[in-house]
Amino acid sequence: MSNQAQQRERQLSLGLFLMTPGHHVAAWRHPDAAASDVLNFKWYRKLVEDAERAKFDMVFLADGLAVSEKYPEAVEQTVSVRPEPLTLLSALSAVTDKIGLAATVSTTYNEPFHVARKFASLDHLSEGRAAWNVVTSANVSEALNFGQDNHLLHDLRYDRAEEFLNVVKGLWDSWDDDAFLYDKDAAKFADKTKSHTLNHKGKWFSVRGPLNVARPVQGYPVVIQAGSSEPGKELAARTAEVIFTAWQTLEEAQRFYSDVKGRLAKYGRSPDELKIMPGVFPIIGRTEEEALEKKALFEQLIPEQAGVSLLSQMISVDLTPYPLDGPLPELPELAQVNGGKSRFTLLKDLAEREGLTIRKLYQRIAGARGHREIWGTPVQIADQLEEWFVSGAADGFNIMPPYLPGGLNDFAELVIPELQRRGLFRTKYSGSTLRDHLGLKRPVNPRTRVAALSEG
Repeated sequence: MSNQAQQRERQLSLGLFLMTPGHHVAAWRHPDAAASDVLNFKWYRKLVEDAERAKFDMVFLADGLAVSEKYPEAVEQTVSVRPEPLTLLSALSAVTDKIGLAATVSTTYNEPFHVARKFASLDHLSEGRAAWNVVTSANVSEALNFGQDNHLLHDLRYDRAEEFLNVVKGLWDSWDDDAFLYDKDAAKFADKTKSHTLNHKGKWFSVRGPLNVARPVQGYPVVIQAGSSEPGKELAARTAEVIFTAWQTLEEAQRFYSDVKGRLAKYGRSPDELKIMPGVFPIIGRTEEEALEKKALFEQLIPEQAGVSLLSQMISVDLTPYPLDGPLPELPELAQVNGGKSRFTLLKDLAEREGLTIRKLYQRIAGARGHREIWGTPVQIADQLEEWFVSGAADGFNIMPPYLPGGLNDFAELVIPELQRRGLFRTKYSGSTLRDHLGLKRPVNPRTRVAALSEG
């Protein structure tokens, strides 16, 4: 079979990155955006039902643990309140049947037992549709909410994250899949020989276990990561099953794809065990002119102070003293950055490559926040997605609607049918769990295997 034929047999994975009332920093100002519904469950229910009807693999909720008050304009001019993701996804699990439910939970300001228990519970409540986006917190405002004057250094955050994830997986393996007997006659609810105490003692955590939730339906909820720094790539190669990443050009995305996939073999993993899904911010028009008009409207809606504040937070440098129509100031060396290193590099490179002023740069990232912005007709949008998919740059995409519900409706009603026509996306779900949708194997319980070998 030719390489082209193999590529055509593959199908895209699509996540809906659900940020309400949309991803653009000024989405709440759009005439058709539901700005007052950011805490309305009925609103979220309608959005996720629409996404399930369109056959998205999953919906994804990002999260932060603070209102950043370093830049007051960010509080006044942008959306700073949203529901806690696991609470919302638990409610949504009761009103959906197939779509995956993914949430960000930080390893910096949580404890492994809490996280293991919550995601195992969500996986049972949803019958196998949970996913955990494993992140490290990089915002000093979050540190201040958890008794710290500053956040951990970048490398230490990843060191803690790796041990955190190991502990969570160990807790998910607390019970064999067949440990619970429910034998009323024998008065035997569970087989105690099929329970495993973790007894973890490490640099960051001491956790005895076992977990007081049965092993998740999927074995483990799907593990997602988003880091693109060197420690992030290495952790993802060892542990992640999906990567949400941000790239501006095909060449950058191809290098990242090849780099991370090339690291898998040393961990005994094959390339198809990891799905790489860059974020994409699509502005869709029935004509090119309509798409450009929509794009121009969003740029007009950005309050200047909000744009500068957003860019300052993302690049980890206070840009408020500098002229908007001038270039970026001299930036620190990457080693001195204790925020998001990969996003710092991406924005710095983008500004240098295209000669962007501070104003032009915040206009570029105000919607996609460093992810790829594409615009055009449904056919043109599908062309751009297909190019990355067949060129070794992506296994799928995390779709970031500019505003809601219109941005989701445009993609679901105009672009997805075009992808289906090309054989690039499903027309129906073929399984019930998120692992089914993504083509990921259910992990075996290594503790069960060890027990079986010792008995043998």
